[in-house]
Amino acid sequence: MLTSRSTGLIMLGVLAIVVGILALAWPGVTILALVILFAVYAFIAAGLQAVRAFGSVRAGPVFGHLLLALVDLAAGVVALLWPAPTVLVLVLVVAIWAFVAGVTEIFAAFGGEETAGTRAMFILAGLVSVAFGVVLFAWPGPGTVTLALLFGIFAIVYGVSHIVTGIRLRRTGWGLDSALHDAPPEPGRA
Repeated sequence: MLTSRSTGLIMLGVLAIVVGILALAWPGVTILALVILFAVYAFIAAGLQAVRAFGSVRAGPVFGHLLLALVDLAAGVVALLWPAPTVLVLVLVVAIWAFVAGVTEIFAAFGGEETAGTRAMFILAGLVSVAFGVVLFAWPGPGTVTLALLFGIFAIVYGVSHIVTGIRLRRTGWGLDSALHDAPPEPGRA
């Protein structure tokens, strides 16, 4: 179906842009979709833990896997029955992640022999990430809509970058076979 890498990238880009526009148009639906996606993940994880439990020969791992399966099942049920607290927890997890990632980037700026420009970019990215984490943690309610909107913006930017990359690959004639096995063709040679 996809005859080249460029076609695949362009199609993925278009899909990402459509998802991004939908997320921006309906942030509430996007938030609900994230909760449902989390619940589906929890149910699948519960099933996999149950399979692992019955595949174990010793009692200790069986009990542990069954306990994890019950916790995963409960998390999925709670997410579906009480979506608002689930969204709040997801926002707080993202807030903590953003804060820790930002602090890590700031420390990474001073860890190696980076150029001044690279160091400045690490510090700037780290400060933005820390600020984002602090804002989400301080105001988690509006943070849910912010997350949906940021997801939409990210999806659109991601989609545009994939379309541009796909068009570049198509212009250079660097398709699927050459992308997987060869270097890009030299200019003027096909």
